[in-house]
Amino acid sequence: MTKRLLEVADLTKGFVTRGADGRIAQLKALRGVSFTLDRGETLGIVGESGSGKSTLARSVVRLIEPDGGSIRFDGTDARRLSGRERSQFNRRVQMVFQDPYSSLNPRMTVRAALAEAIGVHRLRPPAAVDGRIAELLDLVQLPQEAAERYPRDFSGGQRQRIGIARALAVEPDCLIADEIVSALDLSIQAQIINLLLELQARLDLAILFISHDLRIVRHISHRVGVMYLGEIVETGGAEQVFADPRHPYTQALIAAAPTLDPGRRGRQEAVHGELPSPIDLPAGCSFASRCVHVMERCLTMPPALLSVDRTRAARCYLTENAAPPALREKSP
Repeated sequence: MTKRLLEVADLTKGFVTRGADGRIAQLKALRGVSFTLDRGETLGIVGESGSGKSTLARSVVRLIEPDGGSIRFDGTDARRLSGRERSQFNRRVQMVFQDPYSSLNPRMTVRAALAEAIGVHRLRPPAAVDGRIAELLDLVQLPQEAAERYPRDFSGGQRQRIGIARALAVEPDCLIADEIVSALDLSIQAQIINLLLELQARLDLAILFISHDLRIVRHISHRVGVMYLGEIVETGGAEQVFADPRHPYTQALIAAAPTLDPGRRGRQEAVHGELPSPIDLPAGCSFASRCVHVMERCLTMPPALLSVDRTRAARCYLTENAAPPALREKSP
């Protein structure tokens, strides 16, 4: 069995809308997004609102169809699948949504919701469904009596556990988690993140974890992709990216992230300037108008995703002249 599970290359997606002048225009939500995801790995996708994170998640799971690019899953072109093969892809790649309440049918008990998911793909004979439901509740750490209750009877964190259980009911290889803890209290967020880590270790799940919260992404992810205006502007190992960010946008996000240090609270502003319109993107680097290191060519020539080292890359001209990390650490 190969380690590589998901490979997304040059994914693009636009939405028809109206510009400020009232004319029909195209909002460029995804602009050539590429990444890979291995079995048992978590890739965190982080960025501000409007960066394209949720569009990316929905495109990968094929809730919306991208305009261009490829999605290869376990060696197969997922965009060409239909019929039974498409159904199998839908089973193996499951999405957990931000709002657990709206994603659950309020008229169905937990047992009915899980049984429906199991039955659609005929994963168990009828006599074994109740046993499988009991296993799923144990997996997400809910009591067995929860099976007879309705979504309205649970807290937000419990409903998110039910959403995870429903996704696991079809025995997926990959979970797409789109802002699944953003609506929860901090203590509950930690419980759900720890649950995901336990499930990943137990089931060898690949997880694409979408979030705007850098602290959570750093905690859960093996690798990170930083998105800005529909592009990945930096990618690499989570600890590398957070300890030594190379793109000015990543640097600004990390500097502005909340901290528990009272001496640092409120001393760092968020990214300066206004986000350019995704309808009328600048000719050069899309971050140039907000960048403190902007150069003349940044205004006219969009940079490629340039290698920092064997495992890292950043979409910034400063990367071309950056010394290797070991040399930079020794410099005065």
